[in-house]
Amino acid sequence: MRHVTIAAAIAALLVATPVSADWVDARCDVYAAGEDHTDKMMPCTFGQRQGYITITRGDGVSHELAPVGDTPGNFRDQHDRAVYRQSGLGDQGLIFRFPDENVYVYWSTAGLEPPADADNPTAPFTTADYDATTLLRCRASDAAAFASCPAGILRMEDGQASIVVHSPAGEQFTINFMRDYVNAANREVAATLAGDTWTVVIDGGDVYEVPLAAIEGG
Repeated sequence: MRHVTIAAAIAALLVATPVSADWVDARCDVYAAGEDHTDKMMPCTFGQRQGYITITRGDGVSHELAPVGDTPGNFRDQHDRAVYRQSGLGDQGLIFRFPDENVYVYWSTAGLEPPADADNPTAPFTTADYDATTLLRCRASDAAAFASCPAGILRMEDGQASIVVHSPAGEQFTINFMRDYVNAANREVAATLAGDTWTVVIDGGDVYEVPLAAIEGG
């Protein structure tokens, strides 16, 4: 494949085995405790050194987290509040649960970028990196109507392909359409083929419609 995404893997490695100060640009989505929707999406930086974590948010808020005890994921912040780290975002990032809010740290900052212009509606994907690009019909788990999600297609022999999708939430991940199965890295997939279109449901929520023509080419 000509396009390999390594940012998430590098960031995950830094989180798992920090030996010095490591900093990455990230995206922070901030949810009030008990809420499942937010409009607070902002740039942030994530730093870790010897288990101590610093999150500096674009709204001026900083979190200084110190590890507590021998159980991974338990911290106290600079205000001596208990904070818990969770890995519910898979390879996309980490979740930090504070008493009054939850901070979702995504390694990809693509969701902060302005919408693609008319010259390249499938941005950030181009044919310089992919065999083809397209706009897939997609629907977020909490949305009533379908929208369009840009995608880059890497085709293989025997009508197989890997399609890198930019999700409604601004995440980027790959759906693999193989001869005997359909899967996606670190995600649960339910895929059904009706006529000439695959309907793919990710983690029981987001829905993508992928035409066979996108997979197999013309």
